[in-house]
Amino acid sequence: MEYQFMGYGFTSTQLIVAAVVLVVLILVAVGAYVERRKTRTLAFRNRFGSEYARAVDKHGSASKAEANLSERETRVAALSTRELGITERERFVTEWHTVQSRFVDHPRVAVTEADDLINALLKTRGYPEAGFEQRAADLSVRYPRVVQDYRQAHSIIVRPGQVEATTEELRTAMIQYRNIFDELLQAEKPSQARTAA
Repeated sequence: MEYQFMGYGFTSTQLIVAAVVLVVLILVAVGAYVERRKTRTLAFRNRFGSEYARAVDKHGSASKAEANLSERETRVAALSTRELGITERERFVTEWHTVQSRFVDHPRVAVTEADDLINALLKTRGYPEAGFEQRAADLSVRYPRVVQDYRQAHSIIVRPGQVEATTEELRTAMIQYRNIFDELLQAEKPSQARTAA
């Protein structure tokens, strides 16, 4: 039996073959899309670490989180960040040692000063002055390994006065700030620059 379609005659066998080919093409396209999404998701997870999971929780879906993380990368790539000069690096190291030495007698003050020193270091490196969440988001692009430490340490600083941080919490925050400080002092690795670009 022959069927007419747009002036052409097709047998039922030809229509079945065409339908099968169409279904196969659709399945291949869907498979390629799913594979591309998996690869993209894996790349974001590898690049952002725990910040990826935080973004998914905040935005409610992987695709919205990935769009946000991609926007972060674009924003940070447009910043005029720079490495520290030798003199600047030495000055910050000296300031860090001063802050750290205050911890024994004045732990809360020392942790607050550590937070301020990290902010000064970020500003000197070329990160814009912004609210904490924006600074943490910017930091997550090139320093995803320490951004969770940054968030946790900062949460102790902004804790309401009636809920005083324990000495152990302050000690942990100081260690976390030290990790961040050490990362920010390091010269940027070429892979970090490529990822952000």
